[in-house]
Amino acid sequence: MLILALVEERPRHGYEIAKLIEKRSEGVLQFHVASLYPMLYRLETRGWIQGRWVEKAGQRRRRYYKLTAAGRKVLNEQRQTWSDFFAALDRVAGISPAEG
Repeated sequence: MLILALVEERPRHGYEIAKLIEKRSEGVLQFHVASLYPMLYRLETRGWIQGRWVEKAGQRRRRYYKLTAAGRKVLNEQRQTWSDFFAALDRVAGISPAEG
């Protein structure tokens, strides 16, 4: 869900995705190349993201990923599932919406 949400904003390359996850989670979540790139390939194989190689002068070639229509549908479903899940946890823990 995190990867899909980040490429929803705009196309991004793998290293940028990993750094954004780390930054936005304030270092709590970290992706290492060994796990991130296989995950990107799986998401692409499923048709949820689409990658394309981009070459810029003075830089190495990078693969940028963007969200597809199918990926947008999956992301919206996942967001609802997470929202429902955390609302249920809050109810069980006795946390009201104003407190949580």
